[in-house]
Amino acid sequence: MASITELEKICTQVRRDILRMVHAVNSGHPGASLGCTEFFVSLYFETMKHNSKNFTMDGIGEDLFFLSNGHISPVFYSVLARSGYFPVKELATFRKLNSRLQGHPTTHEGLPGVRIASGSLGQGLSVAIGAAAAKKLNKDNGIIYTLCGDGELQEGQVWEAAMYAAGKKVDNIISTIDFNGQQIDGSTNDVLPMGDLKAKWEAFGWDVLSMNGNNIAEVIETLKIAKTHTGKGKPVMILMNTIMGNGVDFMMYTHKWHGQAPNDEQLAKALSQNVETLGDY
Repeated sequence: MASITELEKICTQVRRDILRMVHAVNSGHPGASLGCTEFFVSLYFETMKHNSKNFTMDGIGEDLFFLSNGHISPVFYSVLARSGYFPVKELATFRKLNSRLQGHPTTHEGLPGVRIASGSLGQGLSVAIGAAAAKKLNKDNGIIYTLCGDGELQEGQVWEAAMYAAGKKVDNIISTIDFNGQQIDGSTNDVLPMGDLKAKWEAFGWDVLSMNGNNIAEVIETLKIAKTHTGKGKPVMILMNTIMGNGVDFMMYTHKWHGQAPNDEQLAKALSQNVETLGDY
């Protein structure tokens, strides 16, 4: 087990990776990637039972993760590389021609750690529920984890999936919503208010927890608690409060960095705020 200090250093490095990846190609989605860094580091370095050295698509005997809001691929790729799925130096190919690291994760290039193509918002929870049902049929004790964006909840398919999981007692899934209140066109409240999400998910029959997604100790503890809630007849949902652009002061609290890359000057300023490094690619 890594210490909180060690995990925080990994978070800093992941933030540096995210910033450098999107800057290099002047393309990508840094905002929510930065906001979800602690979640991904907690999941892959502390919480999940997974095998980065022997990746298989079926993941028998492992916990599996499915990313629904695939536009935050920079944080996903960084954590996959830093946890051993593929060489860290490959991060330099992000969004380039013939790269395995496309803007949204894909499966046809065979990138270890990626089990579904994602980015068509609203679909990831359905896929994760299917994987959870397969685990049950195969008497596999692995847990399914998935992440959705809050703006993504404006998609109807999410609520069909929510109804199905509760109705069929899919209780080996822990889903998380990145609740940062921002989406590409503005705040979620301005685009389409979603009301009381805790009450809604509970009404759909889910066991609902909440956490500060930018406090790594709290993320680890909440994921640990969530695991104790599995196997009890209800799917588990975590409402994860995060700050879009967290860790870079001029990117925080605004949707403007949802899909905008920093220029040279902005990159230098952002990296100066994230100086603890384990080694850039």
